[in-house]
Amino acid sequence: MEKKKAGDGPEICVIYSTAPPAQSAALAKSLLEKNLAACVNITPVRSLYRWKGEPCDEEEHLLIIKTRRGLAEAVIRALKAGHSCEVPEIIVLPVIAGYLPYLDWVYQETKGP
Repeated sequence: MEKKKAGDGPEICVIYSTAPPAQSAALAKSLLEKNLAACVNITPVRSLYRWKGEPCDEEEHLLIIKTRRGLAEAVIRALKAGHSCEVPEIIVLPVIAGYLPYLDWVYQETKGP
């Protein structure tokens, strides 16, 4: 019998999104309540970017969302619905390897709507 390796786990992804500090906890809690995320880390960041030709320098929160790949579209919809930005940052990254018990936990904690 072949032993399972870290890459043999469930299909998990990490979604990055930024949000105004006043919205970040509510967005994270909403994803958790809907079982769309197993865990959301929130960390303060300073974002420098151009928007409609103008330079911007904003204090934001980075949400690092762990979920199933199959729930990524539902997470994107939920983030867009609860976000105040016209074009919120939402980036989905596949998890190609990781600690199998953690990946299994993420899978078990996410069921979607």
